[in-house]
Amino acid sequence: MLAMKNRFFSSLLDLIYPSTCLICESELSRFEKSICSICDENLLLTNFQHFNEPTELDQLFWGRTPLEFTYSHLFFRKNSSSQTILFSLKYKNNPDLGVYFGEQIGMAIEEKVKTYQIDAILPVPLNHRKQFKRGYNQSQKLAEGISNKLNIPINEKLLQRTQNNVSQTKKSRFQRWDNVSSSFEIKDLKTYKHILIVDDVATTGATIEHIIILLKEKAPDLKISVVTLAIA
Repeated sequence: MLAMKNRFFSSLLDLIYPSTCLICESELSRFEKSICSICDENLLLTNFQHFNEPTELDQLFWGRTPLEFTYSHLFFRKNSSSQTILFSLKYKNNPDLGVYFGEQIGMAIEEKVKTYQIDAILPVPLNHRKQFKRGYNQSQKLAEGISNKLNIPINEKLLQRTQNNVSQTKKSRFQRWDNVSSSFEIKDLKTYKHILIVDDVATTGATIEHIIILLKEKAPDLKISVVTLAIA
C-alpha cells in the first residue's frame, strides 16, 4: 500500500514538475534519468579508459610534465553535443550537469584510482569575480561528482586564482601560457602524495601545466594525474 502511494505521488510530481534533460531541457520519459536517450546517443565519448596505448590527452603533455594518468570523457567538436554541454555548464547556470558528468567520469576512472591511490581532488579554480557572476565553478561541480562516486576528498582551498584573466578561447599556446603565468597561488599543500587535477576542457594544456609546475616547486615528489570533461 505504501509503495503504491509513493508511486502515485511520484507520478503526480512528475506531472506538475516534469524532469527535463540536463543537456537539451526536453522532458524525460519515466525510463530516462538526467539525460534523454537522444542526447546520450550523441555524446562524443572518448572511451580513453579502455585504451592501452597513449591517448590524445597523454600526448598533449608529452615532454612538458610527467603525469601518472590522464582521462578526458568527451571529445570537443564545434556544433556537437559536447559544445552544448560545455556552453550550458559555463553560461546557462547548470551546475547539476557538472555533477552528473563528474559522476560519469568517476565511474569511468574507478579502476585507475584503485591502482594509483589518489589523496585529494583539486578542481582548477575560477577567479572570485567570475565565480560570483556564474554562481559556481564548473570544475568544482565536476570534482563533486567524481568525489561522490570515488569517495575522495576535494581540496578547493589548495590553489587560488590571483587575477581575473581574459578568456583563453582565441589565444595561441604561447599567449595562453603568458595569460596564466601569474594567475595562481598555492595556499596549503599538506602532505599529499598524489593529487587529481580536474578541469572542464583541455585545449593547449597551458593552465594545467602551469598548475603542475607550481605544485612541483612546493613538493617535487608529488604525483599528479589530470582529468577533464572534454579534450579539444
